[in-house]
Amino acid sequence: MKSLKKRLGIFIILAFSIQACSVKYSFTGTNIDYDITKTFSVENFFNDSGGGPANMGQLFTESLKDFYQRNTQLELVRSNGDLQLSGAIVRYNTAPQASVTSTDPNVPDRAGQERLTIVVEVEFINLQNEEDNLKRSFSFFSDYNPRTTSLLQVESTLIEEIFENIIQDIFTATVANW
Repeated sequence: MKSLKKRLGIFIILAFSIQACSVKYSFTGTNIDYDITKTFSVENFFNDSGGGPANMGQLFTESLKDFYQRNTQLELVRSNGDLQLSGAIVRYNTAPQASVTSTDPNVPDRAGQERLTIVVEVEFINLQNEEDNLKRSFSFFSDYNPRTTSLLQVESTLIEEIFENIIQDIFTATVANW
């Protein structure tokens, strides 16, 4: 019985000690102090790349907002949030990655893989801690086989996959500080 009381006492002390620590962590890996940082805002990201679907900027903006809402306790506000994100999609391009050489001299070589690359330039402002501010580019790519499918057939899937990775990288660089 003494052992149980002793363990319970140690557990209670440990629980209070952990709660008293000033560093705040969450299951998503953020280190946001919700006592002083309560809101975030995202300006519309425009597609300045000259490529991609017409709604790509809006799709990225909404995906970014959704990700921060799902993974933080911050309230989304229209403008002037404690944390502010803005920027643009600055590159959208495809390029061959591997060529398939034909043994027939009358058949031209063709790309065996095409790579879609998207680059997003982001400015992050933290009104509570200016040392966290940053302005940088984030990019990601995804490959597809142009011999079996066209870009139009896989474009929305590739863009979604690329945006998920870019948004995760932005989140990590801005509020997770890994």
